[in-house]
Amino acid sequence: MPADSDFFADLGADSLVMAQFCARLRKRGDMPPVSMKDIYRHPSVGALAASLVVPAPQASAAPQASAALAAPASAAPLVEPVPPVAGPTGARSHYVLCAVLQLLAFLGYSLVVASTATWGYGWISAGTGPLAAYLRSVLFDGAALLVLCGLPVVAKWTLIGRWKPERIRVWSLGYVRFWLVTSLVRADPLVLFAGSPLYTGYLRLLGARIGRGVTVFSRTVPVCTDLLTIGAGSVIRKDAFLSCYRAHDGLIETGPVTLGRNATVGAATVLDIDTSLGDGAQLGHASSLHRGQSVPDGEHWHGSPAQRADLAFPGVDAVPFGPFRRPLHSVLQLLTVLLLYLPLAFGGIGMLISLAPQLAALARPGPTALSTWVFYVEALAASVLLFFGAIPLGLLVVTTVPRFLGRMLTPGRTYPLFGLHHGVHRTIELLSNRKFLNRLFGDSSCVVHYLRHIGYDLSRIQQTGSNFGTEVKHEVPSLCAVGSGTMVADGLSLINTDYSSTSFRVSRTSIGPRNFLGNRIAYPPQGRTGDNCLLATKVMVPVDGPLREGVGLLGSPSFEIPRTVLRDSSFDRLKEAEELRRLLPAKNRHNVVTMGWYLLVRWVHFFLITLLVAVAAELHGPFGAVALALANVLVVVFTAGYFVLVERAFTARTPLAPLFCSIYDVRFWRHERYWKAPSETYLRIFNGTPYKNVIWRLLGVRIGRQVFDDGCFLTERAMAAIGDHSTLNNGTVVQCHSQEDGTFKSDRSSIGSGCTLGVGAFVHYGVTVGDGAQLAPDSFLMKGEVVPDHARWGGNPARPMEPGDTARGGGHDGTI
Repeated sequence: MPADSDFFADLGADSLVMAQFCARLRKRGDMPPVSMKDIYRHPSVGALAASLVVPAPQASAAPQASAALAAPASAAPLVEPVPPVAGPTGARSHYVLCAVLQLLAFLGYSLVVASTATWGYGWISAGTGPLAAYLRSVLFDGAALLVLCGLPVVAKWTLIGRWKPERIRVWSLGYVRFWLVTSLVRADPLVLFAGSPLYTGYLRLLGARIGRGVTVFSRTVPVCTDLLTIGAGSVIRKDAFLSCYRAHDGLIETGPVTLGRNATVGAATVLDIDTSLGDGAQLGHASSLHRGQSVPDGEHWHGSPAQRADLAFPGVDAVPFGPFRRPLHSVLQLLTVLLLYLPLAFGGIGMLISLAPQLAALARPGPTALSTWVFYVEALAASVLLFFGAIPLGLLVVTTVPRFLGRMLTPGRTYPLFGLHHGVHRTIELLSNRKFLNRLFGDSSCVVHYLRHIGYDLSRIQQTGSNFGTEVKHEVPSLCAVGSGTMVADGLSLINTDYSSTSFRVSRTSIGPRNFLGNRIAYPPQGRTGDNCLLATKVMVPVDGPLREGVGLLGSPSFEIPRTVLRDSSFDRLKEAEELRRLLPAKNRHNVVTMGWYLLVRWVHFFLITLLVAVAAELHGPFGAVALALANVLVVVFTAGYFVLVERAFTARTPLAPLFCSIYDVRFWRHERYWKAPSETYLRIFNGTPYKNVIWRLLGVRIGRQVFDDGCFLTERAMAAIGDHSTLNNGTVVQCHSQEDGTFKSDRSSIGSGCTLGVGAFVHYGVTVGDGAQLAPDSFLMKGEVVPDHARWGGNPARPMEPGDTARGGGHDGTI
């Protein structure tokens, strides 16, 4: 084999083969470690060997070199850790006690809500005439909103007081207090006002030190708010994680996050504990700060872990406005909710009763409607009318209102925040990002027509049947353009808006033709990619430099890789017109049936929940609000059990197994059905509880004992294995598949015992993580990687990390 033969172009290798090659090298004690980034940058035996040669240090320099290796760089020292506590995990009795206390807390919360709602509905119904009922509804809604918003604040100050840097053993009594406050803080209705002064005001009430003119667009709520400091005029973009805590090796670790004045945190970022940005500092999109990293004043950093960049990220000129604009905007938002949205919600209940009059009989004394078959017929008819009638109505609103409102926004023009145009912008984003419709039409030929009708510019559509996945979001759909022949996996976030603390500007975001975009990509309007590019999973899209064409991009900051490899070209013949005419109609028919299953599964769930609520209403007479509180718990339990049975039914007929096939293979179509028909959103309510481990087992996950799961997502449950006492942070993903152009691949992934997956970490298919290993926040562990026992990996793509890597910020690299 010639030393200059390219691994990919000449020898036909692919990333999976080369990941296995790197793993074998790491097992040899006489060889230096090699990462996938090394392979891509030096894609031949000769170039790789030359890059790994380390010149021998001169004798006179040895002491200095040793000293340099002994201590991290002084420019950004690691924060002194909190002294450890004894033992990372509690006994089984603590585990069981924690589960019992969490259940009791949920029961108590349900009882309070049920009692309040029952009394409020009765008081509103007692009003004489529509006007009186409306006024009573406004008064009750206002009081209820005040209680719901104030309860988390009261609970935080009562149960916790002020957060401080500490370690809390998972499943302990201290953890129960932490979980209760975390759950209440994240469930507060004010979270829905992210991006408004109401949201920052809520964080201040929780103890955060936030300066004037700060705007926070991320709905991932900071939990340990006393440890959060944000200087005046700073902006935090959407999908940013800065919770001021993390889970590590069975412990909750809390620590400060500090942002200076006029700092900017980009979209889809992660800020670990003990991190900071100085005054005027910027952190680019799809980037992260690992523990101990600090961005100096005025510097611009990007990447994961972040490193200094030679560019200034796009900004928006400030638009000064008066001191009353923010409070007036907050008042108008509250009035809109109190005078419009909440009364409409109660009006919806009245409409339901008018559609099915038998429901009203449940509240009257005497024989109940549940004993007659007429009730069930009318309830069935009402559920069909409401569920299937809401879909075309929702489609009508989504495809008309955002397009009409979009005419009020001019690309390139700067508008002040908290005014008419900002309200239009928020309305467009809210209405056009409907997860139900995205999942219904995604992974099918229908999705391109749906996206085009809500405003996307898709040029001349080259139909593949899998042009877009089920998770695509945007800010202004009429300013989104995707070229012909481009295919997009799940998790694409098209960014159309840039912000300052006082203004915003919308721009057109365009993706070129014949691209393929992997999972979890945030694409900014300044993206410098053109025709025929491969954007790998979690890639940081470059925003400067030459226009990239005909290449692949991987990592954060991104670097070039081959656009395609021989293995992924195995099914290119199926793209020819004659083959497409034969295969695409068959895929479309299968996808239509899948969409039917999706609707049927959710309608049956809706109907059965309606019956469960009706039974609770019947029992309300003798048992009062306790019946409704128990019904609330039963709804959660029933929903979990129902969707477990649905998923098991689909996998019983077609068990999940490793695949390498075309997207026009019926096995892939069945895999798409598995993604779409069941649901996994209900799992969020079980985050941080032992009950989630029970559900994972029921879904087929091979999961060990006392695993702490704070919000992990497993795409193929039956293909994942997780060892005892592992720690899975919020936002982590274990994805046992990958699609590149028309090729689909899947394989099992295994996480060993005692492992920790950091916040926002992403684990690909065919991966083995050894016992006790750690994956740093926001890392991307590529397919086929083997992480040794007790190793510490991090970065995008992930590689072995030394203790000083984080402190130094990974070095300086101008390639993005």
